[in-house]
Amino acid sequence: MGWLTRIKDSLLSKIRKKIPKKDLESVEKKREEKKILKEKKQIVKKEENEVKKENLVTKPEKKTFFGLFKKKQKVEKLPTVEKDPTEKKNWFQKLKTGLFKSSEKITEGVKKIFVNKKLDIETLNNLEELLIMADLGPATAEKLTAELANEKFDKNIKPDEVKAFLAKKIEESLEEVAIPLILDNSYKPVVVLIVGVNGTGKTTTIGKLAKQYSNEGKKIMIAACDTFRAAAVEQLQIWAERSNAEFIKGNEGCDAAGLAYEALEKAKEKKIDVLFIDTAGRVQNRTELMEELAKIIRVIRKLDSNSPHHCLLTLDATTGQNALSQVEIFKEMAEISGLIVTKLDGSAKGGILLSLAEKFHLPVHAIGVGEKIEDLQSFEAQEFANSLMGLEK
Repeated sequence: MGWLTRIKDSLLSKIRKKIPKKDLESVEKKREEKKILKEKKQIVKKEENEVKKENLVTKPEKKTFFGLFKKKQKVEKLPTVEKDPTEKKNWFQKLKTGLFKSSEKITEGVKKIFVNKKLDIETLNNLEELLIMADLGPATAEKLTAELANEKFDKNIKPDEVKAFLAKKIEESLEEVAIPLILDNSYKPVVVLIVGVNGTGKTTTIGKLAKQYSNEGKKIMIAACDTFRAAAVEQLQIWAERSNAEFIKGNEGCDAAGLAYEALEKAKEKKIDVLFIDTAGRVQNRTELMEELAKIIRVIRKLDSNSPHHCLLTLDATTGQNALSQVEIFKEMAEISGLIVTKLDGSAKGGILLSLAEKFHLPVHAIGVGEKIEDLQSFEAQEFANSLMGLEK
């Protein structure tokens, strides 16, 4: 395993040099930047609370729906209504349960590796391999073990300390991509294009979002532009009925781009708030299918040059590292604006989120851990990191 040897040699070099001064300065600089960012967020939150108390609010231009996507707010706008503590606790427990397979793989491995002894080269190598096997990716695994070595090398360390350390570092790594999905109400409709390969949960994701937004009083339309699979159209129509949403479909095999154009026309006429456009499951190595996806975007831009306002890629966490190649191609063909990661409860590959963040830095708007509507929620770095490490919130 040449890559593992290279990683090992790199880590050995860092430790033998006891971390060069420039590396330490770089680490400290990043820590300081994150500290400043955190302080700014706390100040903004404090200001929002003060505004709420004084009841100095104006009509909001952007709104949080069903507590799904939290909003970064300006002081003059209506402060975000916090999710009910009980609901938030229930979601954390559900997330922790959903990530159990991933969490168990890492935490049990940590217990075996760290048995009340000093942190040495062997334990660091074993930890790095464990993290790679959990789909955190070689780059992230090397970074985490190097940081652990920097702080704890040649010192006694217990498994709980390692888990807490990793949770903190993972949270810091994911904070930058845990970005809320904000629907700009100045557009009518807001066009949300959902893309991804078959089986990633595109259809159910649209259904869940449509239902949640509909519950907030939004007028929803769903366009079934996966014209190749009758079953997908039928499933989407059921979700549309549950959501009291307008539903647009065409004949089997009809031109998907033409159908999307027609849907946008009708959405404008009926003053729809949000238009969801489903697409056929594209296999990222099928050039002709990917070009058809690009055609949908070109066509709807004839009606609205800003469309789609959001292009969300759904990824199945159970595919592990294959998700990276999916993002690579879709990002080029469809101008992906954000990710939704589903089925985190279906495998021990929850660490794939770290790999995605490290490589692409794309916003992760939401994650799914089940089939129910409430099982799709906003992605929060701290909740995810603690759940992955099996820690309490």
